[in-house]
Amino acid sequence: MKNGKKKQEEVQPPRPVDIYFNHLDSTFVGSKPLYAILLTLAFFGVMGLVWMIPFPQFDFLKRMNAQTFLNWGSFYIAIIIYLYLKLAPTLSYAALFSIAIMSFFIVQLEYVERDGGPTVILVCGTLALIGLVGIWLIAKKEKAYSGKLFWNLLTIGPIWLWSKVFNKLKIKY
Repeated sequence: MKNGKKKQEEVQPPRPVDIYFNHLDSTFVGSKPLYAILLTLAFFGVMGLVWMIPFPQFDFLKRMNAQTFLNWGSFYIAIIIYLYLKLAPTLSYAALFSIAIMSFFIVQLEYVERDGGPTVILVCGTLALIGLVGIWLIAKKEKAYSGKLFWNLLTIGPIWLWSKVFNKLKIKY
């Protein structure tokens, strides 16, 4: 070391995702498994509702026999994964895996509806309502019920919960 100066360690500024997660950790201190269940219900329900919005039937999609693969849910998923990818790529892959499983179940609900069962909109609307109201009540109980905090939990919450799993498994994100 020249001139008696100590080498200063470079301190990395916190990533935006770490700032979000620290804020969520300090705000929502309740049961993480309960949050996981309610967030999953809310996310699945909202995704199912978006999935069922009628999508225009374009001729070029019909000619390619691709009209069944493109719906508003596809755009919803693409936007969410893109935003998660910008925050934490590894966690976005875990979220994409979760979304793939949820998509499978939404398609299964479409088959049940086709065979005379309850409508997908009814099932997904009920699940979304249960999840959203449950999260709202728990957040209110924890004194974290502002609209911004609620929105942060709904939007960042899925990868925040995945970060807890990654931390337990000692996987970097």
